[in-house]
Amino acid sequence: MKYRTVLFDLDGTLVDSAELILRSWRHTMRVHFGEAPPDEDWLETLGMPLRTQFRRWAGTPAEIQAMIDTYVEHNLREHPTWIRPFRGVRSTLWGLTQKSVGLGIVTSKAKRGAAASLAACGIDAGLFGTIVTSDEPVPHKPDPAPVRLALERLGEKAERAVFVGDSIWDIRSGRDAGVATAAALWGPFPETTLSAEGPTHSLSHVTDLLDLAGGAPQV
Repeated sequence: MKYRTVLFDLDGTLVDSAELILRSWRHTMRVHFGEAPPDEDWLETLGMPLRTQFRRWAGTPAEIQAMIDTYVEHNLREHPTWIRPFRGVRSTLWGLTQKSVGLGIVTSKAKRGAAASLAACGIDAGLFGTIVTSDEPVPHKPDPAPVRLALERLGEKAERAVFVGDSIWDIRSGRDAGVATAAALWGPFPETTLSAEGPTHSLSHVTDLLDLAGGAPQV
């Protein structure tokens, strides 16, 4: 059976934003603490909402918000320089739409940042039937709620969908939502880390999706 709907994570899956994310993290920590801890401290929680990530270093909600504001301001300003689509993403998205495959995004990024990322990478947001962001009033990845929300909005059954992501949080969220999962091995995390989560598929390149997905015949 070919999947009728493909859900994507954004950062590390559709767009190569690792350098942008790390630069924004280092900038934020230097502004608020004078120096930045090792990048590995941030990468441990990559894929979670900023509010969750910054709780480790901030003691109050006001401090968390101040760090988020610093991060977002720097991140949005640097988008044009440090973000790009992964090779083959735009052609794959176009190919999937030509096969009548439904598309959606499930990201831990806020709506404003997600829109900026897509625009900076020349990816048409209109290709996606839904874009679920961290602004939604539901628990975030690794909880299955955002994947379920995307399916609900698209009117799709879990067994006909696959969620593609580069982090363990994506695999766990999709698995617990009852959809097939595909590890995006072109992202920043090693294959061994993702394979340990037992994804349904492990994809070396985004174009591999063209063999996995196919919608209803056009009439």
